[in-house]
Amino acid sequence: MVDIPDLVARARDGEARAVARLISLVEDASPALREVAAALAPHTGSAQVIGLTGSPGVGKSTTTTALVRAYRERGLRVGVLAVDPSSPFSGGALLGDRVRMQGHAGDAGVYIRSMASRGHLGGLAWATPQALRVLDAAGCDVVLVETVGVGQSELEVASLADTTLVLLAPGMGDGIQAAKAGILEVADVLVVNKADRDGADQTVRDLRYTLSLGGRHDLPGAWRPPIRRTVAASDTGIDELVETIGEHRAWLGSSGEGHRRRVVRAAREIEAIALAGLRERMGDIRGSAALSTLAEQVVAGEIDPFRSATLLLDQL
Repeated sequence: MVDIPDLVARARDGEARAVARLISLVEDASPALREVAAALAPHTGSAQVIGLTGSPGVGKSTTTTALVRAYRERGLRVGVLAVDPSSPFSGGALLGDRVRMQGHAGDAGVYIRSMASRGHLGGLAWATPQALRVLDAAGCDVVLVETVGVGQSELEVASLADTTLVLLAPGMGDGIQAAKAGILEVADVLVVNKADRDGADQTVRDLRYTLSLGGRHDLPGAWRPPIRRTVAASDTGIDELVETIGEHRAWLGSSGEGHRRRVVRAAREIEAIALAGLRERMGDIRGSAALSTLAEQVVAGEIDPFRSATLLLDQL
């Protein structure tokens, strides 16, 4: 038995162990998950969620670490969800990101959690939305979500973040690859990291040219993604990046886009939970007499599969 109200109260007081316990309940789909969600709901909605995405090797973890340092210097509490690839043996996170962020391990104003993607496509773990709610309710001013570098399918972070940073690096063909993958369409800020390397100017030119071809950013009143150069390993350009993120947050508030994104985010979350519940119920009737009867009728040509599916859903 878990005392959820007490756990939430301790998490809101900044107790890292309580925050960890709540996220574990979320990840493990605990029977107490609904109670956890209900207890968290009144305390959510104030954290700024920043997503970082990009190909492997562009420096997402280094940039995340630099952003944590910058926000802590501004006196803000920071949460980090680093979604790692799952180990093929244990199914857990490989913890590579947490290893690289050890510089913040002793800071009570920073909470870092590695989550396993567990084969989930899109670069995020399925439990990430609820884990975000935990960190939001625990008083984090900023939550950084660093996703698995899985290339062209890594667009899901945009549906969770208020501001999405797309990281690219010189010499990796990223300007062209990003255009092919449609990643530029979800970017709120484009970050050319490792900008001290040869080819940085060419990468910036490629990005500017690609943006000039049009897209959702050319709509009236739309935000046009700025391009920022950083060398995250030495904190170069990080202050300017933080300022740009702040400008985007101000635009989200003034334009109403921030509220619209959060409503869409909530709708997708509700849909995902509803579909998960439906799949569980479908599992209960798999092999049932009702399903077998309908299947026999389809084979006999007495009914079509679509009508059968409707009848099955009606039973659910």
